[in-house]
Amino acid sequence: MWVFGWKGASGFSASSTADQVTNGIDASALTAIVTGASSGIGTETTRVLASHGVHVIMAVRNVEVGKKVKETIIKEIPDAKIDVMELDLCSMASVRKFASEYNSLALPLNLLINNAGVMAPPFMLSKDGIELQFATNHLGHFLLTNLLLDNMKNTARDSQKEGRIVNLSSLAHRHPYAEGIRFDKINDSSSYNTIRAYGQSKLANILHANELSRRLKEEGVQITANSLHPGSIATNLLRHHGFIDGMVNLVGKYILKNIPQGAATTCYVALHPQVKGVSGEYFADCNIATPTSLAKDAELAKKLWDFSLKLTEPS
Repeated sequence: MWVFGWKGASGFSASSTADQVTNGIDASALTAIVTGASSGIGTETTRVLASHGVHVIMAVRNVEVGKKVKETIIKEIPDAKIDVMELDLCSMASVRKFASEYNSLALPLNLLINNAGVMAPPFMLSKDGIELQFATNHLGHFLLTNLLLDNMKNTARDSQKEGRIVNLSSLAHRHPYAEGIRFDKINDSSSYNTIRAYGQSKLANILHANELSRRLKEEGVQITANSLHPGSIATNLLRHHGFIDGMVNLVGKYILKNIPQGAATTCYVALHPQVKGVSGEYFADCNIATPTSLAKDAELAKKLWDFSLKLTEPS
């Protein structure tokens, strides 16, 4: 049980749940994509959005697992509008295929929840030959967002409803490599550190949202981009660390958020009227929070954007 219940300016706290922070909100006119929707806070985010009438597309690596999750949610919410589509964020080909298929369906897109991630695996390369955490947590979402952005702009213009892009970062963004983003050592296995590499990818999530927000404001587009720390939660992200995972399961209920609490900030930033027009911010516990100076470095954000564009260019 999460014991810290101090409320911030929003009226919500670390102990607030996703259901509580979205109470009374009608979102039946909205369509959302949630990546990594087949487990943990991705599943809870899907359930809560669907309970408010959002048409949710679950973007998942394992479609069969995704379909089972969908069935479970529909048993609870019979009129839920949920679809399942395949997306493997560590493969640019998969990201391109997903975006192409989605755009061809002529579905609108109001909300993009970049939720999926991997945490602290041993050194591995993605299918495109890029360090796995950077590739999955940042680069896959960067490419996905770019490929869906025209759809979101058209939806915002046609519906006159604000579009929202939500990047799930982490408090771990405070612990990247010393230089923040290792542009010249992304694939350096000899100096790879599982936790630093995770911190690097989570820092990238914030920088991506900030630079995207700047560009959207410059265009005058009615779309916001924000990042957030969901809180420390016992999920399957720790599957690569058996001992730590076991300890978390043992003591987690006393010191960590549960999944409904962990999904609260995502759902708050995605749906709550208090966040209307707010862009380029970092949230924690359903309140605006302060990230590190590196995370607020506009030049670093621009450099990461250009670096990411080069890495995601079609070969």
